[in-house]
Amino acid sequence: MLIVGRIGKPHGIRGEVTVEVRTDEPEARFAPGAVLCTEPGATPRAAPPRAAGGSATESAPTAEPGAVYEVPGELTIEAARWHQGRMLVAFDGVLDRETAEALRGTLLGVDSASVAPPEDPEEFHDHQLVGLAVVTPAGEHLGEVAKIDHAPASDLLVLRRPQGRTALIPFVKAIVPEVDLAGGRVVVDPPAGLLDL
Repeated sequence: MLIVGRIGKPHGIRGEVTVEVRTDEPEARFAPGAVLCTEPGATPRAAPPRAAGGSATESAPTAEPGAVYEVPGELTIEAARWHQGRMLVAFDGVLDRETAEALRGTLLGVDSASVAPPEDPEEFHDHQLVGLAVVTPAGEHLGEVAKIDHAPASDLLVLRRPQGRTALIPFVKAIVPEVDLAGGRVVVDPPAGLLDL
């Protein structure tokens, strides 16, 4: 699954949520009617108590107080808009703040197989990098790419070290001179001390 966003806090009382966008094509990924996968194993949450007189419909299931809300395997975009620099999204069937709150923290993605490779040869999707071996220019094995962190300053390769520790490597040309997808490896030339942090 290629992650395109992460659901944040609810916005208003009608089920809209903020989304931390993790794609260069937000208008395409969050277009009305688009279906997004949710991260498997998203943590079920206890639903907050509903106000007296509230009603539920089949299209908008709400849990009884204390019951566990199961995040569905897919969510369909009903509407999306930008508001003060943040993306606000409404999903089909999410009609109240309580259900929106239960979705908080859920990762949203699309099937990796349906995503065309980037046109820029220096650009990569997360799923292309995760699992690649990480080696020095001399060929010393450092570990493997566990995931990509999209930090404000630059993307970071999360390196899983053989001893079980992790290290963060800025994904910049000076430190990561080569990505060899065919060879299944990333060449990293870390400055002294980077892997000890």
